[in-house]
Amino acid sequence: MSASRLVLDTSAYSRLRDGDDRVVDLLAGCEVVLLPAIVLGELEAGFRAGSRYRENRRVLDEFLSEPFVQTLPVTTGVAARYGALFAALRRSGTPIPTNDLWIAAATLDCAGHLLTFDRHFEHVDSIDVTILANT
Repeated sequence: MSASRLVLDTSAYSRLRDGDDRVVDLLAGCEVVLLPAIVLGELEAGFRAGSRYRENRRVLDEFLSEPFVQTLPVTTGVAARYGALFAALRRSGTPIPTNDLWIAAATLDCAGHLLTFDRHFEHVDSIDVTILANT
């Protein structure tokens, strides 16, 4: 897989933090790494629920300050894609978690390639995605 615009979901960021060589290798081959605002919210929630908030926050801030890392905001374009995805998945009987719908919408809106460990993204036909197996 070669993607110039690699979008990380929460599972991929977490595995990067754990030192998963597959994630590290994929990041090394891309031009820009994108984190949707929804992922930042999920990470913030996880950090606050845990016992190492300051450390996790510091590491995330360092990552976000890298020149090749950008945040994907929720825009009106992302919202329109969210609505279309929601309706399509509901009609097909394959809904996915709400936050993951937003992540998929942001990925589609920026023409990025999503990196995840979550298999339910298989239900989003229009997305360019790599789903890594949990090991």
